[in-house]
Amino acid sequence: MDARNANEVESARRIIEDMVGEKGLNLLINNAGVLKRQGIPEITEENMLLHFETNTVGPVMIFKEMLPVLQKAATNGSAGMNVSKAAVLNISSAGGSIASQTGDFHKQRGDTISYKTSKAALNMAMKVISLTIKDQGVLVVNMCPGWVKTDLGSAAAELEVSESVSAMMNTLSRLNESHHGTFIDRNGKTIPY
Repeated sequence: MDARNANEVESARRIIEDMVGEKGLNLLINNAGVLKRQGIPEITEENMLLHFETNTVGPVMIFKEMLPVLQKAATNGSAGMNVSKAAVLNISSAGGSIASQTGDFHKQRGDTISYKTSKAALNMAMKVISLTIKDQGVLVVNMCPGWVKTDLGSAAAELEVSESVSAMMNTLSRLNESHHGTFIDRNGKTIPY
């Protein structure tokens, strides 16, 4: 599914609704991501817009489209929030942490201004959403998987996919209402916004 294509997002929701029925959707993993390196002064409007459309607007629109299916799941079962009930995991990046943008961290990745800015915007959008729906039983969490050897992360990255996913799965199983609206790393450690 292309996160930027409203028709594809709507089609995915219909497919999911047909599959889950009245049980609803327990876990949405919002994993939209693009990284096209450009720094200052080369940065273009097109580069900025591509990142915002994919990394910020896409996940927000997917969340909006899937919310009714998540709400169905939230009404089933016991009280509280967890990924077995109804949750949205937004794949973010420590690069989207404004507080982390200090000398050495920034120098290493100064050509990712569009990516970092779009992930900071994703973090803010999902924080606002988490506050807006806090009484609806749908857990919303932003998570950084680490620097992973993927097409986006490159072969130079620190982590193998299996290492990142294993840590994330372990953390997912421990999430509850105390994590609602948080920004954490793959091991569950809080990342400052």
